[in-house]
Amino acid sequence: MPDIINLLSDRIANQIAAGEVIQRPASAVKELLENAIDAGASEIQLVIKDAGKELIQVIDNGKGMSPTDARMSFERHATSKIQKIEDLFSIRTMGFRGEALASMAAVAQMELKTRQAHDEVGSHIIIEGSEVISQEPYATAIGTNIMLKNLFFNVPARRNFLKSNTTELRNILDEFTRIALAYPAITFKYFSNGVAQYNLPTGSLKSRIVGLFGSSYEKKLVPVSEQTDFLNIHGFIGKPDAATKTRGLQYFFLNNRFIKNNYLNHALVQAYQGLIEKDNFPFYVLFLEIDPARVDVNVHPTKQEVKFDDDKLMYAYLNAAVKHSLARNNMAPSIDFSLSSDIQQLPSVQLPASQRDIASAQSGYLSNSFSGKNQAHFIDKKDGLSRWKDIYQIAASIPDHPINQQTTQSTIPSVISTQEHAPLSVSKQNVLLVQGNMLVTTVKSGLMYINIRRAQERIWYERLMSQWEDGNTPSQRVLFPLTYEVAPQDEGLLLELLPDLSRIGFDITHFGKNTFVVQGIPSGMSSGEEQNILNELLEQLKHESNNATALPAQQMLVKVAQRLAQYIDNMLQPERQQALIDELFACMQPEYTAGGKKVFGVMRKEELDELLG
Repeated sequence: MPDIINLLSDRIANQIAAGEVIQRPASAVKELLENAIDAGASEIQLVIKDAGKELIQVIDNGKGMSPTDARMSFERHATSKIQKIEDLFSIRTMGFRGEALASMAAVAQMELKTRQAHDEVGSHIIIEGSEVISQEPYATAIGTNIMLKNLFFNVPARRNFLKSNTTELRNILDEFTRIALAYPAITFKYFSNGVAQYNLPTGSLKSRIVGLFGSSYEKKLVPVSEQTDFLNIHGFIGKPDAATKTRGLQYFFLNNRFIKNNYLNHALVQAYQGLIEKDNFPFYVLFLEIDPARVDVNVHPTKQEVKFDDDKLMYAYLNAAVKHSLARNNMAPSIDFSLSSDIQQLPSVQLPASQRDIASAQSGYLSNSFSGKNQAHFIDKKDGLSRWKDIYQIAASIPDHPINQQTTQSTIPSVISTQEHAPLSVSKQNVLLVQGNMLVTTVKSGLMYINIRRAQERIWYERLMSQWEDGNTPSQRVLFPLTYEVAPQDEGLLLELLPDLSRIGFDITHFGKNTFVVQGIPSGMSSGEEQNILNELLEQLKHESNNATALPAQQMLVKVAQRLAQYIDNMLQPERQQALIDELFACMQPEYTAGGKKVFGVMRKEELDELLG
């Protein structure tokens, strides 16, 4: 039998390695920007064409490379930072020149121009598919100018698996944002298809945050600064009103390297307990500094996931630091001791008490309990409760007292009549509202129970589908147009969604950088819900699909219907209950939601008889 095991050629080995290191254009952007930072650059430019598929170019004014180093940087396993295995656990730099260049060169056409300060001329290298086409002296500026062209040109299958330009640009912007946040002392410029997207001058961390996310964050930031022997924390968190329903504006940096850690995120969210809604996400940009020996950054190829020696201690320090900053900046919940305006207008509050009122109050049970010796914290168990009747009678004798007014104005009766226990009679049907989220009605075979939210979802879906097919849906104009600001990473996504949203009744205009104006909403949708629905829709599309803009129209309508069904109308009125039933059974498919969940069920009379024995 002939031997069948062969060594892979360097070219094939590099292409395989590229699949692990360079998964998409954003991966190359990250590696090239980190190399520029390690080169000591004070100004870095990122140039993108066709979402990185045609060109990724990074220009820096760092220290540059010698001709020999420039050539060696494209070799596999080339490094300037690691001499022994222990060095892996003490690296503080982002990466090292040439860490991923060999992988990039295997799947792209690359061009490198570089010069050191003490050299009169630099070096110019052209590489295609790991093959060096040329290397020659070249007159260029101090620093490095590297271009990656036609990514995956020689691996068509990999290129076909790239997502839409919107999705790839969002990933590139994610990487650019993380690195720009970590290095506010470096000037960053970002160009896409010849248009300047960002020009971030050197400045403070706060100015960098405002430059990336918009001027609205100028007054939404709360500083965090804590130093301990174990952990140093500094950065900014958002005020409670900066919390959003979409993720993506949460940044942890460990020793200046971006990381993702659900455990630490939970510690921070817990610090906001009682300040933001349960399903909201707080904004934060926090830098954690810890001894590199106490953390393993090599548990994941991208180094975004790390393992700490003591997770619980990290949790406790972070939670306490955020709580301290919120309290120090008066963000902790407070109790409002002021009286409401309605109570303040009552004559009994505004007018002085008469002698008759004073005498009546002093002779009462409550006054005696607190004025008598050793009675301030004691209530007689035998007749204490009955004494409260006296207090009620005293209050009821005052014409303008709220208790007296309640007897004529309250809509909630003190005793439920027996008639209210009977089913409500509406349009010849008996309908009951159960637990606020279900309707029960009679049918010939027994009882039908209907999930209100799922019924609304089915109704909304068929309404939206009808509007989509018509293609010319009128919008319901809002009284006050909403200015809707999104994260930079979401701007492109929403821009691509605008035509589809317009077909179902949204009138949304792009109003500038990261800002949109909502002037119209689908007919039948309550005004004031548009921001929540758009937030929820973006969140669903970003995190439930790798290619959100390529979702079929039906799936988008399902998600919009699900969001709209969360804001169901009040079902206390019998007319609304019956209207919902009528609308549901006018649908083409009333039994299931568009997502496949059951809307209603029937309990037959025989089952009811069996339950009662």
